[in-house]
Amino acid sequence: MSDYKCRLGASGENEAADFLRKNGYKIIRMNYRLKPAEVDIIAYDKDVLCFIEVKTRTSEKFGLPQEAISLRKIKKISLAALSYLKENNLMDKRARFDVVTLNYHLGKPLVTLIKNAFDLDGQFTY
Repeated sequence: MSDYKCRLGASGENEAADFLRKNGYKIIRMNYRLKPAEVDIIAYDKDVLCFIEVKTRTSEKFGLPQEAISLRKIKKISLAALSYLKENNLMDKRARFDVVTLNYHLGKPLVTLIKNAFDLDGQFTY
């Protein structure tokens, strides 16, 4: 991945975290990694633990940001989320998957929050 894309992604994640805080989320962790998976932001929205994927774009040339979240990516996020829940003894917590998109193509980012963006794939069990 190019240096530009890394900086854009990091900037988008920071913008997303600020947006989430302003909307009542409590950020617990950023960039939780479990090879080969990652969750961009882990936060509480009231009593629900949210695993949040952030997608940032500077144009719609290749589609909307949320369209870049493939089934393969969902499986990786799900795997990392389950690992986080297990590691932290949180298997009994209510949890969901949210997506925050940032579209910079008009200058200032247009931020969109999609709650319950996808469900945990049934093939994952602990």
